Amino acid sequence: MHLITNLGGPGNAPQPTPGDRLVASIDVGWTRDHRVLDGHRAYCYSIIWLILPASPEPITLDAGLAFDYTSVYLDHHDERPQLVAAAAADLDAALNHADLIAGHQLPSDLAALRATATADINTGAVVPPAVTAAQHAWRQRRTDPARRIVDARFDTDHVLFNASRQLVDICAELDLDVAEAELTDTTVAALNRAWLVRRDSQAREQVTVLNLRTCLATAYVALRAAGLATWHHPLNVNAMLSAQLDYQLGWLHSPAFRALAHRRHRP
Repeated sequence: MHLITNLGGPGNAPQPTPGDRLVASIDVGWTRDHRVLDGHRAYCYSIIWLILPASPEPITLDAGLAFDYTSVYLDHHDERPQLVAAAAADLDAALNHADLIAGHQLPSDLAALRATATADINTGAVVPPAVTAAQHAWRQRRTDPARRIVDARFDTDHVLFNASRQLVDICAELDLDVAEAELTDTTVAALNRAWLVRRDSQAREQVTVLNLRTCLATAYVALRAAGLATWHHPLNVNAMLSAQLDYQLGWLHSPAFRALAHRRHRP
């Protein structure tokens, strides 16, 4: 598997100081085979961690918060069990340590991990307990007094006016710049095939950036929805990715991405 992380590997979480809030945001990349029941198959995932300084009032952000990250991508389809195990380790860390867990259409991502775990019944594989626990926590999120899980697709009506719950539209309404240079003339599915079939490393990096951007943007949407943070001018999510991942991913040096990362917005 291809791994990038600043935490040592899956299952590790940052340690906030007492009183601070730890936020985890998760996104899974998966394909769907409509010819097969439960035909979702995961091929990558990312988790991003933010530490929000302690405050009795919503924090006003002028720029992005520092973040920690783990991102895993298959090198070959036969690594799917290891991918699911890694994702489960990070889900377990989030469930045990995060004060807020964010996702966008999280049940679909968790269903993809479950289906991938049990794809080959001949191996005797079982669904990792952390995946089942996360699914249960998502179903119970609205009766949880701590409101630990926020799904940007389903739990943001109170901060939005427009009807669309596509993440890109949510971000546009909340002044989060999430412009995508990766999909100018292609699709995620095509990029994934270019990596797994032709070993096109730039295609893999482009999907990884899409995955990480989704995580980071979803974290900020969740912070706004939970009433923990706000901002008064657009925040450039690409600039945040560039600032902390520049040495990890060559795609971030491309002219197309750098143009977006350096795009300025009027305060």
